[in-house]
Parts: sequence; structure tokens; C-alpha cells
Amino acid sequence: MPKARVLLVEDHVVLRQGLKALFADEPDVEIVGEANNGREALRQMQELQPDIALMDISMPGLNGIEATRQIRQHYPEVKVVILSMHANEEYVFQVLRAGALGYVLKQADSSEVLMAIRAALSGGSFLSPQISRAVIDDYVRRAEARGRESGVDRLTPREREVLQLLAEGLSNRTIAQQLGISVKTVESYRGSMMSKLGLSNKTELVRFAFRQGWAMLEE
Repeated sequence: MPKARVLLVEDHVVLRQGLKALFADEPDVEIVGEANNGREALRQMQELQPDIALMDISMPGLNGIEATRQIRQHYPEVKVVILSMHANEEYVFQVLRAGALGYVLKQADSSEVLMAIRAALSGGSFLSPQISRAVIDDYVRRAEARGRESGVDRLTPREREVLQLLAEGLSNRTIAQQLGISVKTVESYRGSMMSKLGLSNKTELVRFAFRQGWAMLEE
């Protein structure tokens, strides 16, 4: 049987090294690449053709939630498993809604990572036992409507990227350089987001981003 191809998406080098050591002796999985953030992971998808993206949430530039959305949209054959320190219901809900099949806590036993990957490969799902399934099910039912009402679904993937970078404190010019667009286009995205979300200025946009968990959090 061919080995499952795993792309590590994590901005902490030490953790990536630990994961590579974990997989080294496994007969059914192999690490085929590494990425520091979601944008780098997306760039590697076509070349590496992984079966699994093992992804952190809090990363600069493009976080794991938005990267999961874009991977599932453009590379639906790739399964996403989240590896995060956050047990917060909001994060779990957002990544499940974005299309992730697994959510493993970084403080969990290493065997859980392998269980999550193998479950995803078979089309199943896996959550660290510390995260109550009943709580998540209830939260998803209640939050689905809230997510739609908040305006999140009305933002395009590019608008969400711009919003995260704004929340990280980058200037319009720096955002334009990172995304390969003009400053005027960045300003246009800002105006469009404020209109869609019913917000009036950049400060309110940034607050919205933090509430959604899109801005980078230190781990």
C-alpha cells in the first residue's frame, strides 16, 4: 500500500521537527513537505499533491481556518486535520465548518495525531477526547445561524485574507505587496467589507477579525 502523503503546516520549527520524528517509523504515512503558513501551503498543493494537510490555526499571513476553506474549495481531495493548542469551542466550530475532518490538541498524546490522520483518510472524523462531542454538536447547531448572520459568508476568500492582514497591523501598502495587488485594490476590499458587514471604519473591521479568530494568536 502506498504511504499517505502529509504536508505539515506549522510556523514553529521545533514542533515540525517533533512531528517528523513521530512519523519517521510509521509504515503508512510520510511527510512530503513543510509550510510556515496557510499561503505557503496553498502554493505547495499542486506540486506535492498531499493526501493530508496537518495544520496549525494561528499562523501569520494566512491562518489555518482560512487556509482550510481554500484547500477544501480548490483541492477537495485533500483532507485537513487541525493541530492546535486551543480547545475553545469557537475555534473548533470554525475549522469544522471550514471543512476540517480532525481537531487534535497539541498537548494530546502523539498517538492521537496518527489516529486523526488515519480517520480522515478513511473519510471519518476525529476530535481530541478533551473536546466534548456533545458540546460541539450543540454549539454547531446554535452557531450556524449566527455565522450566517454575522456576514462571514458574504466575504470572499481574498477579503478574508486582507482582513487578517489588517488585523495583524499591516499597512495597505504592505498588504498590497504581500498579495501582489495594488494599494487601491486593498482600499477597495476594505470598503467592500465594511459595506457587507455594516461597519464604518478600520477599527471595527479589526475588532470583527479578532472576534472571528482570524487574527494571529501567539501559541
